[in-house]
Amino acid sequence: MKRQFFFRKPFKYTFFNAVLWIIAVNVLFFICTTVWPHLKIVLSLNIYYLCFNQIKMLWQPVTYMFTHGNFLHLLFNMWVLYQIGGAVERAIGSKEFLIFYFVTGILSGLLSLLLYLLSGMWQVFLLGASGAIYGLLLAYAVLYPKAKLFIWGLIPVSAPLLVIVYALIEILSGIDGSVGVAHSAHLFGILVAWLYFVIRFGVHPVKVWIEAYRRK
Repeated sequence: MKRQFFFRKPFKYTFFNAVLWIIAVNVLFFICTTVWPHLKIVLSLNIYYLCFNQIKMLWQPVTYMFTHGNFLHLLFNMWVLYQIGGAVERAIGSKEFLIFYFVTGILSGLLSLLLYLLSGMWQVFLLGASGAIYGLLLAYAVLYPKAKLFIWGLIPVSAPLLVIVYALIEILSGIDGSVGVAHSAHLFGILVAWLYFVIRFGVHPVKVWIEAYRRK
């Protein structure tokens, strides 16, 4: 009998629309930070406030995922979360989905923070669900490798190809020094999601994609 590691023990499948609850919390955070703008400093992820402030804001690795810079930032992330996240949640169940979402979101934020710390970029405030969203894009491409996603609602692209293209864009944007967008969080979101599938499910994304397109 093949031994199953404890971290690969599956959850009993349940579905309770966790995506909608996450969207609701994001909207609530947006309303609160619009009414009280100073809350963004408290809720966003920043090296100084997390590690060196007199009152260490240890909640930031979670709350930054629900805090957005403006309405368009919120709208884009929530639209992708609803469209792609819903499909991922239905495939793996709500419990697994929540763990995946928070693991990718929190770790992509902390890894970005480490990068900022090593780079001396203490002034950066990281906010938004993009790390987790990019993780979900990877998950969607693994679970539905032959699915098509539409760029700008017009151009159909296979989900795996879109992941690769987005990853390359983020790498090039980071090298170019583009500001205003957390390219590192996007990349780390894809990386953490990749490792999640390998470690948790024993699934290698590239093998899934090769196999999917090898079949007739």
